[in-house]
Amino acid sequence: MSKQGETKQLAVLNFIHERVANHGYPPTVREIGEAVDLSSTSTVHGHINRLIKKGYLQKDPSKPRAIEITPDGLALLGLSNVVTPSFEEEKIPMLGVVTAGAPILAVEEATDYFPVPPTIHNNEDLFMLTIRGESMINAGILNGDKVIVRKMASAKNGDIVIAMNDDNEATCKRFFKESDHFRLQPENDTMAPIILKNVSILGLVVGLFRDDIY
Repeated sequence: MSKQGETKQLAVLNFIHERVANHGYPPTVREIGEAVDLSSTSTVHGHINRLIKKGYLQKDPSKPRAIEITPDGLALLGLSNVVTPSFEEEKIPMLGVVTAGAPILAVEEATDYFPVPPTIHNNEDLFMLTIRGESMINAGILNGDKVIVRKMASAKNGDIVIAMNDDNEATCKRFFKESDHFRLQPENDTMAPIILKNVSILGLVVGLFRDDIY
């Protein structure tokens, strides 16, 4: 390993530590690449895998985003007395799939439980849904993303919500109450809004996770 490669690995390790310390969960591969000036995600993966092999990082493949810096990794950063905060102490229910496109049947029973960072409070009112479709891409919500939703029965104009129509079909859209109807506005310039006379708000989108991490 060249000196430059070792320097990049140290930068990767340091950025992961900073993100976990500040937010309670590690960054995505793309975020790491942007932070340490690496355009190739495969190169970032390579540095992460070498840090794991050296014993500076460890992960549990059965858990999402379950990667943490080991005591040896903290020592390498000169932080041997620092405890890396846990981001898996609290979990919220995963309630299935919702579209960022045409509405689909709402799912109400938990299919799994997902760890959330300690920076997100009042977890008893939260649930999570997996996004299907591309109607919210301009808001940074992509197909396959998991959105964290806070249960709410009302919303302000411009809020991103999970809304349900009279047919019990749910969708993720930006909410607007207008003179004689409700407008569920996609964040995609190629898609038209959904106009409804009646709508039920299931919750407000308050966070997002993306699985293309490690």
